[in-house]
Amino acid sequence: MRIPSLGETDLLVPLHEGVFEQPMWHTFLERLRAAAGSDFAGLIIRPPDSREEIHLATTGLQLPPQLSQLFQEKFDPAPLQNRAMREGRVYTLDELVESGGELARQCREELIEPLGLTHMRSMRVRESEGVEAWLTVSSRKELGAAVGNLLVALTPHLRVALRVFATLERERARSSMSADAFQRMNFGWISVDERCRIVDCDAQAERVLERSGILRRGSYNRLMPSSPAADRELMGLVKRFAENPEDRPHAINLSRDPWIDILVAPFRVRNMAISTQPVAVVYLRGDRSSTADRCDQLADLFGLTPSEARLAWAMAQGLSIADAADELGLTVETARNYSKKIYAKTGARGQSDLVRHILTSVLALA
Repeated sequence: MRIPSLGETDLLVPLHEGVFEQPMWHTFLERLRAAAGSDFAGLIIRPPDSREEIHLATTGLQLPPQLSQLFQEKFDPAPLQNRAMREGRVYTLDELVESGGELARQCREELIEPLGLTHMRSMRVRESEGVEAWLTVSSRKELGAAVGNLLVALTPHLRVALRVFATLERERARSSMSADAFQRMNFGWISVDERCRIVDCDAQAERVLERSGILRRGSYNRLMPSSPAADRELMGLVKRFAENPEDRPHAINLSRDPWIDILVAPFRVRNMAISTQPVAVVYLRGDRSSTADRCDQLADLFGLTPSEARLAWAMAQGLSIADAADELGLTVETARNYSKKIYAKTGARGQSDLVRHILTSVLALA
């Protein structure tokens, strides 16, 4: 097994860490430029089946403004870095110009030669899921064979770095879509340790903790409902889950106006990246609208009268017709008459169907 030289290690570490830098791979490109003895080092990344590219570069030269404008207007994306390049092979400037046609020759004459960067080594790398990269070093002076050999030696490592980049981008997109869906549905989550101290939470739950007094951060970062009864119940559940991770989840209502529920469940996924392991996760469902707002929205959506809308919203929160009638100051007979009109207007076949109609309607996004 060949042990990498110190020079290669100086390049490999920033290459693998570069995806976490801003701008990405800046340290790697600076060190590559120094190792190659070149004036310029650049990296172009292109996602699969896309013309959008990420351009990363470091240079010891000050690019004249007129040449920078010329590059942006005429040669971006640069015609020299094209898919015709064989993957993993190092190309010289002459080879790229010869295969790039008239635009490549024009780029050389109007952009490259005025800068004096007439010596170039460029290589295309493609990772398994289709992300491509073009790694280039350019110089005013001759670049020896060692520079080409260095690029070839970097190929498998660049491929791995691209795979990490592709994986992180995919997870970032998924996370963004999930976070958007959670936000629209007013869902959030908070993980807590055995003392009910907050370990982690998503952005939606963080907003609730910052803006709502119903659920807040207490002393020592403890998760605290404003209701003493709900606080005792939550603490008891967390202790139970710490002792028995297989126990069943339990729901707690924190507020009726606006409606806020939490589902407390045992945390069964071990996170090796953190020192404090959660024992429970608190799923939060908080309504951003008041009862009055929801009743107005129901009236608009289903053509209900104000009285029907108030009863429909109460029933959607799980109250029986009798309990809803008592809460709204109606007789049970009046509430039953209203419910028949509500079912007819919403198309629901009963209370459970009404709950589904309301909670899966566009009101969930409001």
